[in-house]
Amino acid sequence: MKIRARTADGITTVRLLITHPMETGRRRDETTGMVVPAHYIEELTLEHDGKPVVRCRLTTAVSKDPYFSFQFRGGRPGERIRVNWTDNLGNTESQEGVIE
Repeated sequence: MKIRARTADGITTVRLLITHPMETGRRRDETTGMVVPAHYIEELTLEHDGKPVVRCRLTTAVSKDPYFSFQFRGGRPGERIRVNWTDNLGNTESQEGVIE
């Protein structure tokens, strides 16, 4: 996961690039013809100062290796943000970033 966060005029913009297959469960493997099982991010949370500022519920309609951009009021250079996600198989990832 790559996180970039910048603040300007009291608005913090966070950009995320998440490496994830985001399989819908409808695609067939070209070599075997078998359906590829669903594997997608279900919940994404962005926290600033320990408080959630963005919470997203995702479905299979999101593309592979998704890119997200969020804005929120507040945040100063040097402060930390945390991004957490959970997928439908129970896998999780969490990463921190610093606001520039």
